[in-house]
Amino acid sequence: MTLTMLSRFLHPDPRIRRELVDLLYTSLPQVSAIGVTSVTGAATLTLMSGDTGYAVISVFISITAAVRIASLFRYKSRATQFSDADVIRWEGLYGAGATAFGLALGMLSYRALELDDGPGAWIAFGLSMSFCVGMVSRAAIRPWIILTTAAVLLTPTILAGLLRPEFAYKLGAIMLVFFWLTLREASKHLSAAFVERLEAKHRLARQATHDFLTGLPNRAAFFQALAETRGNFAIIAIDLDGFKPVNDRHGHHVGDDLLRQVAERLSVCIGNPGIAARFGGDEFMMLKPVASGDAGCNQALALARQAIRDLSMPFLLTDIPVRIGASAGILVSADAATAGSTSQLMERVDRALYTAKRAGGGRCAWSDEGAELERAAG
Repeated sequence: MTLTMLSRFLHPDPRIRRELVDLLYTSLPQVSAIGVTSVTGAATLTLMSGDTGYAVISVFISITAAVRIASLFRYKSRATQFSDADVIRWEGLYGAGATAFGLALGMLSYRALELDDGPGAWIAFGLSMSFCVGMVSRAAIRPWIILTTAAVLLTPTILAGLLRPEFAYKLGAIMLVFFWLTLREASKHLSAAFVERLEAKHRLARQATHDFLTGLPNRAAFFQALAETRGNFAIIAIDLDGFKPVNDRHGHHVGDDLLRQVAERLSVCIGNPGIAARFGGDEFMMLKPVASGDAGCNQALALARQAIRDLSMPFLLTDIPVRIGASAGILVSADAATAGSTSQLMERVDRALYTAKRAGGGRCAWSDEGAELERAAG
C-alpha cells in the first residue's frame, strides 16, 4: 500500500532512494528543537488560558513530537538491515510523522484564532513558521513531505482567518496560500538540483567499479566482491573462442555489440547471489557461492558448462547470425580470507583456463594440478 501511494514520488534508483531517506533521518537536531519549543509553547498557552482545547492540542503535540524523535533513533539503529521495501516504508513514516505534527500546530493556530486569543495566535503562528523554516532543509531531499506537511499545517490557519470578520485576517489567509505556492516552486527547483548532484556522484562511482562497454562490474569490483566473500565459493574464468575473427571481419562496433550480448548472457547465467565481471578484452570472470565438498564442485562444474553452452548459441549482430565459443577455468575454494592472496587465486584459475584453451577450446578445466579436462556438455 505504501509503495503504491509513494510510487510517483520515488526515485527509480534504489541506492539514491536509500541515500535520500538516510538524509531525512539526520534531522534529529531540528526535530528535537521544534518539538521541545512547540510542547513548551502549547503548555504555556494551556496554563495561561485554562482552555480545554489548548490542553488537548498540547497532548497531541507532545505525542507526535515524542514519536518523531523515537523514530529517528530507531531508524539510525536499524538502517543497515533495511531492504529497499523497508526504506520506502520509512520514508512514508517520516512523512506521516511530519504531517501529524504539522496538523497539531495548525490546530493550535486555529484554536487561538477561534478564541480571539491575540497572544496565543502570535505564539502559535511563530511555532508554525519555525516548523516551516526547519522543513526547508528537507525540501531538497523529499519535497513531497514538506509540501504535504505545509499544506496540512497552514490549512487550519487559513480556514480560521477566512472565518474571521476582519478583512486583515482574510487577507493574511490568502497570503498564506501564496506562501505555500512559492514554497512549492522553491522545493521543486531545490530538489531537482540536489538529486542531479546525487545522480552525478553515483554515475562517477559506478564508472570506477563497472566496465563502460558492457555495464558489468570491472576487475576492481570483482576483487572487492571476492575479498568480502565468506564460505565456499567458485571462480570461473571465461575466455571467448573465435572472438578475434568476428571483430576483424565485421569491425569493432560489431565486436562491441557481441561483448555486450555476452555480458547479458553471463549475467543471467550467474544468477543471484553471484557476480559476472569483465576483466578486459574478451575475458570474463564469474564468482559464485557454492556448497562445501563434492556438492560445491558439482555446482561449479554445472555453472561453467552452462556458461559455455549459453555462449555457444548464435548471436544476432546487426542482422548477422554469429557463432563463437568459450573456454572456462574453474577454481573452488573455501573462505576468501583464508584461501590465499587474490593474485594466487587468479593465477590458479588462469592456468586452468589456459589448459582448456590449449586443448582446443569449448572445454572447462579445473585449477587443481593433474585434473582431467571436462568437455562442455552439448
